[in-house]
Amino acid sequence: MKTECHGQRLLFQDHGSREVVAAFDGGVITSDAGGLLLREVDQQFGILQSFVGAFTDHRDPELVEFSTLELLRQRVMGIALGYEDLNDHERLRHDPLFALLAGRRDVTGTDRRDPKDRGVPLAGKSTLNRLELTPVGASVDSRYKKIVASIAGLQDALVDVFIRLRAKQGVPTELTLDLDATDDPVHGDQLGKFFHGYYKSYCYLPLYTFCGDWPLGAVLRPSDIDGCAGTVRELSRIVPKLRAAWPGVKIIVRADSGFCRDSILSWCEDNNVDYVIGLSKNTRLTKIIGGELQQAQQQFEQTGHAARVFKDFHYQTKKSWSRERRVVGKAEHLAKGPNPRFVVTSLPADRVPAKTLYEDRYCGRGEMENRIKEQQLYLFADRTSTHGMRSNQLRLLFSTMAYVLHLTLREFGLTGTEMAKAQAGTIRTKLLKIGARIKVSVRRVWISFSESYPYQPLFERILDNLRRQRPQPLKI
Repeated sequence: MKTECHGQRLLFQDHGSREVVAAFDGGVITSDAGGLLLREVDQQFGILQSFVGAFTDHRDPELVEFSTLELLRQRVMGIALGYEDLNDHERLRHDPLFALLAGRRDVTGTDRRDPKDRGVPLAGKSTLNRLELTPVGASVDSRYKKIVASIAGLQDALVDVFIRLRAKQGVPTELTLDLDATDDPVHGDQLGKFFHGYYKSYCYLPLYTFCGDWPLGAVLRPSDIDGCAGTVRELSRIVPKLRAAWPGVKIIVRADSGFCRDSILSWCEDNNVDYVIGLSKNTRLTKIIGGELQQAQQQFEQTGHAARVFKDFHYQTKKSWSRERRVVGKAEHLAKGPNPRFVVTSLPADRVPAKTLYEDRYCGRGEMENRIKEQQLYLFADRTSTHGMRSNQLRLLFSTMAYVLHLTLREFGLTGTEMAKAQAGTIRTKLLKIGARIKVSVRRVWISFSESYPYQPLFERILDNLRRQRPQPLKI
């Protein structure tokens, strides 16, 4: 028989001699009960509270129903759980589980003892929109939008969270900062959009800075600029913070050839920061490793397998560089022909040989590209669809905060489990998207998970891992 609806009963195809009947009468049920793990991460490590200080709230406290922290948690938790659009919150605002994640005192919105509760647990899209669309000059006299975000403060908070959580793993002796630019395609009339010849689309060109898996900066930029624009400014912001936390730490900057600019190399040299940066090939460089390219070709012809020969030498451009620098050349021969590559570095040859420098130090930067893709694919870093660049920058930062929640869960909760290296999409599917019935009483919020949930032992182990952590007190 065909699917049909009789009042509240939903009739589906029969199963043998049995009717298949459904109805929306199961009580208060959420599909995101695993978000409790993200709440545990947020509460225990003070993740989102670290960012709320970057917001200035000019609203009248007597008239405020949803605090800035509650709004921030609602928005970022929504992204972390797969809800990219503000419109989603028109329905999510009725979910008691989301109210719990946001830190609301009354998760049902029916506690009349609190005069600020008006019958709905959470904020709607229009209220949440104020986090993104409030202009810099807003004040107490502004009519609607009065929550002003400091983008610089949010960027600094990313570094502060990293320092605080990285310290739990011991004092680092060396940190590698990966920088990269990527495309963020846009499909509307956003300010700052331009057509980019390399990416062949209208896009933004955000600049990311990572240390391992941890994001230290996410700067939205127009795409009509040099891909490395703003790098010195970012390094000047991040490096002093890292050195203030760990005075003896050695810092290495790593990036592709798009960042091989004398201004960046000179800044690193002047500030005692090492670098390993790709160098675009040219006829001079290719000629310097000509002998090594012949050796690689001979090895390939003898074995039939890709062959590599490395050469260590000093090099200076004719005009663009202010000094001579160490360069490592990779003379490689593949089935399709020669494949020369070059890296410029400040690391000494007696400490880091050419082969190690290229294969271990430089090629390791590919992991950063995976982290950027993870943010864009699963945490909607490319959802920059508002008209203004400032509001789109805030959306990029909200996505980055959601990534930090997932990353902290992975680093401290999933360690030692079969999901220790899982990406955000896998974590969301297996651990966060869990159906559960919610009952709220005066003393307890009782969440009943499905008895047939297949990852119950893993879920319990993750919670136990998080409870074993002893985070440092959060200072705001």
